[in-house]
Amino acid sequence: MHIHYEGLALPVSKRFAQALVDLLVQHSVSQTSVTINFRDPNYSVESGGFHPVEIRLEKRNNAWHFCYVTDFAYIGNVPYAELAKDLDFDFDAGVFQNLFGVFPIEQATDMYQIWEGNFLHYWLELDVFSISVSE
Repeated sequence: MHIHYEGLALPVSKRFAQALVDLLVQHSVSQTSVTINFRDPNYSVESGGFHPVEIRLEKRNNAWHFCYVTDFAYIGNVPYAELAKDLDFDFDAGVFQNLFGVFPIEQATDMYQIWEGNFLHYWLELDVFSISVSE
């Protein structure tokens, strides 16, 4: 099993791609598309925590391809806060979205590298997420 990560508009690391492959194998994914959700069960608007993350992959030509990686956060004040997109790296549309607007995805290179490094630390080293895989 392989996730195509080379030559993308953002510098997806081999470590990130391999961690996702390991997760797909662990969950015996057999369909041609998958959505992976990472949730910190303790994350709340009142106490904070680790942001929820959703990753969508689709299988094309015998390899998995990134569709999007979205990081969510509570926006607004209690009791009106809503879970909304905080960072959205949309590989299919070629755009990056944050609270300030929508930009060409290439403009998110630095942001992506920081996000990915933090996410991998939270996931693989701190083990803060409960993970669900939907085919």
